[in-house]
Amino acid sequence: MRTYRCRACQSPLFFDNSVCVTCGSALGYSRAERAIVCVDDASRYVDAEGRTWHVCANLDLSGCTWLSPVAGGQCSACDLTRTRPSDDDAEGLAHFAAAEAAKRHLVAELDELGFDISGLVFDMLSSSPASGEENVVIGHADGVITIDLAESDDARRERIRQELGEPYRTLLGHLRHEVGHYLQSVLVTEEHPERLARCRELFGDETKDYQAEIDRHYSQGPPADWADSFITTYATMHPFEDFAETFAHYLHISDTVATAASFGLVYFEPTAHERFSDLVVAVWMPLSVALNQINRAMGKADVYPFVIPPPVLDKLDFVASLAATPGP
Repeated sequence: MRTYRCRACQSPLFFDNSVCVTCGSALGYSRAERAIVCVDDASRYVDAEGRTWHVCANLDLSGCTWLSPVAGGQCSACDLTRTRPSDDDAEGLAHFAAAEAAKRHLVAELDELGFDISGLVFDMLSSSPASGEENVVIGHADGVITIDLAESDDARRERIRQELGEPYRTLLGHLRHEVGHYLQSVLVTEEHPERLARCRELFGDETKDYQAEIDRHYSQGPPADWADSFITTYATMHPFEDFAETFAHYLHISDTVATAASFGLVYFEPTAHERFSDLVVAVWMPLSVALNQINRAMGKADVYPFVIPPPVLDKLDFVASLAATPGP
């Protein structure tokens, strides 16, 4: 995430701050300005064009600080959530706040990169006993991303990560992966034949029988040489999954490099890198090695436990080229 400063006292702020801890100013996030702004005692902000904005009605429910054009209304990020836990599901609501924070992070990142997700909605489903939901499957279908809120539980998520032999598993990672599925479905279509042909060249034929590929993956595992062409073993399952995994890593890398740059940890000229893969090689690879070594020095697991082979660099270039690309 980029760095933010309080407009009243210039103290550093974090993305989800609702109050400046230095001067006590109440805060809100302006999606239009991509900035944290000060709000008055009535939780209002008047922008440069004279429009009045109000802190989201879900501040107490999910910690949302984003601004809404309507007093007592939801912000545009909260409007993306179609389903949430019921008010009597205390466990689900506790997990809901963490999931919404991750979703706001994702939306802000996609805004920065120029992706339009106006056709997307989220079902934030609780699998707690109070919810009545027994089996919540994380996934994307027809513009709906379903998230199992239990993934907000660190212990549960780590147990599943170990059971599946995954090197990395986070709620934000799930969201990035699933939004990759959505963006492929709207940006890589028959209406754009050259784009579709290039995608198939890199990732494979997405018309392959998905269930058959799932069955093959879980019965046979990944190919022995998977690391030569894929970012993860899960990416080997089907071209759709390869695209989504690659897109998630594009967001991982973009966000981390931008964050490091905003804190002065790396320096680069964006125009100096014609392709995203140039940025990956010149900036991300040395930065990720350094971050991994720092974590090891603290006795922690690697921040980025992945190796990027040359074919994945080409795939990253393709997904990066979709930023600010109009749909059909």
